[in-house]
Amino acid sequence: MRLSLGLLLITILALSCLSTSIFRQQNQALAQQYIQTIKYRNLAIDLGNGVKTNAQLTFPAIGKGPFPGVLLIHGSGANDKNGTLGFVHKNGPKPPTPLWQIAQYLSERGFAVLRYDKRGIGANFTIDKNVWGNATANDLIQDSKKALNLLIQQPEVDPKRISIIGHSEGTIYAPRVAIDNSTKVKNIILMGIVAQNAGDLFQYQGVSLPSEYATQVLDKNHTGLISIQQIAKDPLLRHLLVPSFVMLTFLRTNDTKVISNALVTKFANNTVEASHISIDKQLKPLLVKSYENATAFNLSKCNNLEGCPVWYRSIFSLIPTLSIIGNVSKTTGILILNGENDSETPVQQAFLLQQRLTEVNHPDHTMITYPNLGHVFYPSSQWSRGPGIGIEQYVLADIYAWLEAHSGLSHSFASTTASTIGTNTSSLNTNTTFSSASSKG
Repeated sequence: MRLSLGLLLITILALSCLSTSIFRQQNQALAQQYIQTIKYRNLAIDLGNGVKTNAQLTFPAIGKGPFPGVLLIHGSGANDKNGTLGFVHKNGPKPPTPLWQIAQYLSERGFAVLRYDKRGIGANFTIDKNVWGNATANDLIQDSKKALNLLIQQPEVDPKRISIIGHSEGTIYAPRVAIDNSTKVKNIILMGIVAQNAGDLFQYQGVSLPSEYATQVLDKNHTGLISIQQIAKDPLLRHLLVPSFVMLTFLRTNDTKVISNALVTKFANNTVEASHISIDKQLKPLLVKSYENATAFNLSKCNNLEGCPVWYRSIFSLIPTLSIIGNVSKTTGILILNGENDSETPVQQAFLLQQRLTEVNHPDHTMITYPNLGHVFYPSSQWSRGPGIGIEQYVLADIYAWLEAHSGLSHSFASTTASTIGTNTSSLNTNTTFSSASSKG
């Protein structure tokens, strides 16, 4: 009995010490989360004609600098400086913020990064209709150039080590900014490539892809019909068929009834078999009409989240990136990144750009494609990017590893990065090399 009691006391004492140790470790881990690793400064960019937009510079918390500078250029749509992919609800989950992710990751590792709100756009999809509705592709290119100049002027930034990262629509603008500033821009990174004519790509996104998706995925019984409720619940289709003001209401309230009601109103008495519609006779013509309406009219007070007619027409008239990429200075390093499941800028766009760079003998370009990743570089299906939680860490590691070697932070560029997923590794090689983050399977 005494022996048992003694063992009990020893056990209690051991558990007490263990719990104290665990508590201390948890406290320490919690405290480490609040260690400041980056600093930031809020700025404003004067875009001309009385238009200004907000920007933010992030840079390492320690070190005198000057640091290599990076400018982030957003993808299409009403993007704030964080690239926020969804409405921020007070008590709801936070949507992904890929531009903030990139800025934080790079600034923690030695870079000064500038990101900015698109003209006419504020936090949580606040839109100045006059500014946003009249924005052209050329306006956005000029805005990027002004942001570049602001980055270079910052005391923490080394003007001789400047890189630009463009995502999606930003892959159209970044090469143009680099071409016009060949003595200022040392490197460009293009993520989610738009290589060919933007009009053809948007038609693919708005008509061909959703039509094929409805046929192959939603029409499980192969009847040629899909229900209004299927459309209402499907993120790929609903934003193509529902007016922008309804989508804004949905984003703010998260109430799917507003989507369903709008679709019922749209189809009225044209439904087939208990609230179903025909894919060929109703859905496809509506998708074509939506695409044509988005690009045909000059609406100066447009609040379309995807883009306004003035912008559509201007970007369709641009010379394709594929035709101008050869004009990028031979002294400018180029990194091309694309998800192999990208439903918005298919990976074939990246292949075409890489082929052209090889054709013109650009001396320093690299391409990486990522199996199973979508347009914003997190796991996605081949049809839609889904909600996602943010850019995969190994993609961020690849960006950093390439920039580190191309910004004078390391003496040589390793042939492989330290990003590993299970048994699959990410390899990154310089000079016209194709590599992947992991093998299929």
